[in-house]
Amino acid sequence: MPRRDIGTDDPRVKVRPGKGSRPRTKRRPTYDDAPTGRVIAVDRGRYHLISEDGTRLMAVKAREIGRGGVVVGDRVRLTGDLTGRKDTLARIVQVLERDSELTRSAEDSDAKGREKTIVANADIMVIVAAMTNPPVRPGFIDRCLVAAFDAGLTPLVCLTKADLGDPDNITEFTESLGVETITVSMIDDHPANDGYAEVSKRLAGHTSVLIGHSGVGKSTLINAVIPDAERSTGHVNEVTGRGRHTSTSVEALPHPEGGWIIDTPGVRGFGLAHVDPTTVIAAFDEIWEVTENCPRGCEHLADSPQCALDDWVREGGDDPEFRKTRTESIRRLLTSLKSAQENPWEN
Repeated sequence: MPRRDIGTDDPRVKVRPGKGSRPRTKRRPTYDDAPTGRVIAVDRGRYHLISEDGTRLMAVKAREIGRGGVVVGDRVRLTGDLTGRKDTLARIVQVLERDSELTRSAEDSDAKGREKTIVANADIMVIVAAMTNPPVRPGFIDRCLVAAFDAGLTPLVCLTKADLGDPDNITEFTESLGVETITVSMIDDHPANDGYAEVSKRLAGHTSVLIGHSGVGKSTLINAVIPDAERSTGHVNEVTGRGRHTSTSVEALPHPEGGWIIDTPGVRGFGLAHVDPTTVIAAFDEIWEVTENCPRGCEHLADSPQCALDDWVREGGDDPEFRKTRTESIRRLLTSLKSAQENPWEN
C-alpha cells in the first residue's frame, strides 16, 4: 500500500490516521422496552420525573430530541441511572405520543408570533379568574376557551375571591357559554367556601392545567386541593391591579385522589396566532350556529358584508345586550388574530 502524502518528510510530524471508508451504520437502537416516566417539571435543561414505579428522577434529554421537545406532562422512555439517588441522571431517549398539546403563541418581544407547547397530555383546563383584585376579564376567558377547544381540553372556570365581589354577572356569562363554573372563597362561613371541595372532586383522576393572571389565586387553589403542596401566595398591586408572580415555572403536582394538577406562571394574555379563525367560531356554540348563515368566505368582522352576526344583533332576542357584547368580543378576538397572523414579526 503506498504511503499517504502528508506534505512533509520530517519524521517529527505526527499525523492522525485517516478515516476509514466504512460507511456509518443506519441501524439505531430501539427503546421499545425502556422504562417510562412522566415529566413533572423543567428547570434549566434538567427534567424532573416520576418513573413508572414512583421513583423521583432527574434527567437530561438525548441530543436527537430537539429544543422544546419535552414539556411538563410528557410521558417519556428512559435509560441511564434510574435509582433517583443524589447527583445521578437518567436520560430521556424518546417522547411518547401525546394525547393533547396546549399551545400558546407569544404576543410581544422578539418571540412574537412563535408558538410554544406549554403542557402535554392534560384533559381539563381550569381557567382561574378572581371576582376582583384583579377583576375578571371576559376577553381573557374567551381566549382560554378557544385554546382549550383547539387543544381538545374540557374547560372549567373557577371564580376565586367570591367574598370580595359579586359572581352573579360572571357566572351568568360563563354559564351562558355552556361552561362549567365553580366559585370559591377562603372565608369559612361564605357559601362559596365549599367550592374548593367541589373543585377537588372535579379534578380527581384527571390531568388538569391551571391558567390565569398573576394574583387570581391559583396557588391558593392548589393549597386547598393539595394541602402538602405549600405553594407560596402573593398579593395584588393596588395601583396597577396586577399580581406578583409566585409560580415561576410549569410544575405538575399529584392530586391526593389520583391525577395531576399542573400549575403555570401567571399570564397577561393567551396568544392564539397559531389557531385557525374557524376554530375561534367553533369554540362557541351560539356563535357557530349563527355564522352558518353567513356567505362563503365571511371573516365575521365588523366590516364583513352580509355577516349573519349583524342580523343576530339587530334581532335582539330575549337578551339584546348579551348578543351585542358577545359579537363585539368575538370580533375583537378575530381582529387581533388576523393582525397577528398577517404581521407575525411586528413589535
